[in-house]
Amino acid sequence: MAAPTNTLHYEDTQAEIHKVVVGPYENNVFVLRCKQTGEAVLIDAANEHELLLELCRALGVNKVLETHGHFDHIQAVPAVRNAGIDVGIASGDHVLIKETYDFVVDDGDVYQVGKLKLHTIATPGHTPGSMCFRLEGSPILFSGDTLFPGGPGATNYEFGSFDLIIRSIEDRLFRPLDAGTLVLPGHGSDTTIGNERPQLDTWVTRGW
Repeated sequence: MAAPTNTLHYEDTQAEIHKVVVGPYENNVFVLRCKQTGEAVLIDAANEHELLLELCRALGVNKVLETHGHFDHIQAVPAVRNAGIDVGIASGDHVLIKETYDFVVDDGDVYQVGKLKLHTIATPGHTPGSMCFRLEGSPILFSGDTLFPGGPGATNYEFGSFDLIIRSIEDRLFRPLDAGTLVLPGHGSDTTIGNERPQLDTWVTRGW
């Protein structure tokens, strides 16, 4: 089945990124697809499992990577697993979830998506096991609920830490990544590292 064009959010010479917004919390769900092979991975099986399964079938998704274990990001996980698609999540977020997962996502892992390479970056703070995913060879970062336009993700949840999320953003994202890196968050609009980096001290001062 041909990839649906109405969900296409970004493309370059090596990759397509498709986006749908699902559920009452308006979660962003992304599919990263290799143009050369047609293989794909879904980022966050959040909600509306029938829509996500249709997207998976259309785009060649063979695995799901979860950015973190908060309930609004994992509600479609059972249906996706029942359809035979493996789902991975960081071990640090097992304290948050009851669902069974197929593999553990660790810091520094590299996932092969056809010819693409997707690198994991541990960014604890929003949750203990929060992960971002950087696409090698393209200016793309899937930030989950770690980094949004105008600030970090909320940390006023159980197991959240504002100090830790600030360190994660500064050390793991702002320092190593180029200003032009496009940030695709778990909710809301895109931003860039260059747009957000100058605001770090303001976030620290306000405390959220």
